[in-house]
Amino acid sequence: MSLLPCPQPPDWNIDWSSLDPLPWLREMLAVPQNPERHAEGDVWTHVHMVCEAMTRLPAWRALPSDERTLLFHAALLHDVAKPACTRMDSEGKITSRGHSWKGAVRGRQILWKMGIDFVTREAICAMVRHHLVPFFLIDSETPQRLAIEVSQTARCDWLSILAESDARGRTCSDPDKLLTQVEMFRQVCAEANCLDGPYQFPSDHTRFLYFRDPTRQPDVLAHDTFRADAVLLSGLPGSGKDHWIRDRAGEHEVISIDALRSELGVAPSDPQGTVLQKARELARGYLRSGQPFIWNATNLSRQVRGECLRLFHDYDAKIRIVYFEVPRDRLFAQNRARRKRVPEIVIERMMDRWEIPDLTEAHQVDYSIEG
Repeated sequence: MSLLPCPQPPDWNIDWSSLDPLPWLREMLAVPQNPERHAEGDVWTHVHMVCEAMTRLPAWRALPSDERTLLFHAALLHDVAKPACTRMDSEGKITSRGHSWKGAVRGRQILWKMGIDFVTREAICAMVRHHLVPFFLIDSETPQRLAIEVSQTARCDWLSILAESDARGRTCSDPDKLLTQVEMFRQVCAEANCLDGPYQFPSDHTRFLYFRDPTRQPDVLAHDTFRADAVLLSGLPGSGKDHWIRDRAGEHEVISIDALRSELGVAPSDPQGTVLQKARELARGYLRSGQPFIWNATNLSRQVRGECLRLFHDYDAKIRIVYFEVPRDRLFAQNRARRKRVPEIVIERMMDRWEIPDLTEAHQVDYSIEG
């Protein structure tokens, strides 16, 4: 399927008549915002103002058509999770804490159901995930480190355009401060050589260690000391992980969470402590002996993957993540064909923590994307 209509020259008009009926955009109607930061009103009004502000920016107009379209979608989706995240804090102020992270997950679900291609979708979701970074990067303890990290998944020059649109698309007491913060973000990224692309590390291992050791410098080469080879699979049920193992496992042993559940008589809805304990014991044995292995589970969230990756790193393993994805219709068809299919409502719930692996997590990340 195609993306939503994007403003085009020479008039740059937004076709709101085709956009406003979208359910996820209508959800923003009447969702309140902190009046100190958003005196313009509800989230729906703010998103309209941000999109209109973007179409007026010379930097956005100067982009190629496909990049303009990508950024326009990021503007439409940047606050998509505010309806779910907005609440009153303990001081009686309106807050939407966490909406950028949840917005990336929600945006991923929306764009996946629309059939948008993986690369475009993830570029949009990265913009949503990090859209607040330009406003606080300069005040962080390590602005260069944060810029380098963000650059691994998001184009920082695009992010600055989205943030400038966000700043101009609101009514607040300090718009000039916001615009200054965006400009400082651009400067830090330029000085760190990551404004228009990801920071280039001297090796995969240097990159891997940099995101685990806050004292490391990004340009100091780290020497490889691998003692094991670990592969972690990630993907929704029915996305092709088991098929890949049958074709590609080779000399790798396989730790299958589903198989361990069956062996131990533990249902997916039961507490998983004994299953994970057994899986970790197997992994430690392979890591100590240097036997290459594959850890097969959904591993959809960064937090869950992180627990495995820390274990692998403790044993000086070279870590590879392989992520699997198929179109929505095919996913559910393949899941229904499984011997032990996962209820579709469970898969839908899994998607509420659906984070795509990236190069800040492992030495190597491969994407097996169909359709």
